[in-house]
Amino acid sequence: MNTTIRLGGITANSVVDGPGLRTVVFLQGCPRRCPGCQNPELLDAGGGREATLEEVLQEIQGTLSPITRGITFSGGDPLMQPEALKELITRLREAFPRLDVWVFTGSRYEEVQHLPLLDQIDVLVDGPFEQDKKDLDLAFRGSANQRLIDVPKSRKTGRVVEWQPGGA
Repeated sequence: MNTTIRLGGITANSVVDGPGLRTVVFLQGCPRRCPGCQNPELLDAGGGREATLEEVLQEIQGTLSPITRGITFSGGDPLMQPEALKELITRLREAFPRLDVWVFTGSRYEEVQHLPLLDQIDVLVDGPFEQDKKDLDLAFRGSANQRLIDVPKSRKTGRVVEWQPGGA
């Protein structure tokens, strides 16, 4: 399968996009246009570049070290490309099973919980950025309305379970 994805960029060794040392894959496109958006250059769904999943996997592999804890997908909104993202995460899990997977989205969990790709995600950081709720003291998110959702536990219990350090 020669699936492509709209890529904004890849950053190695982040410590602000989830616990531990992480590779962050920035995907293009977001319909929300939240005032104060952290990544306005990623809003345009036609921006960035089109890359095959194989190219993205090779780029990710080049960023990994023995102490890399996980991969974070940010944007834009990665859930705008759900099929390609699901395939990419599936391949990542096969190639690097020790890494956890975090995904940021402007959607609420309740709006996207039906998406099959959530079966591949450890933590979903949900909710739009709200400038009036901006809080620089929050870990791994920009505004107080956003939640860190432990997806496997939420799917198992049928209710939202927030991620706790030491978890996924």
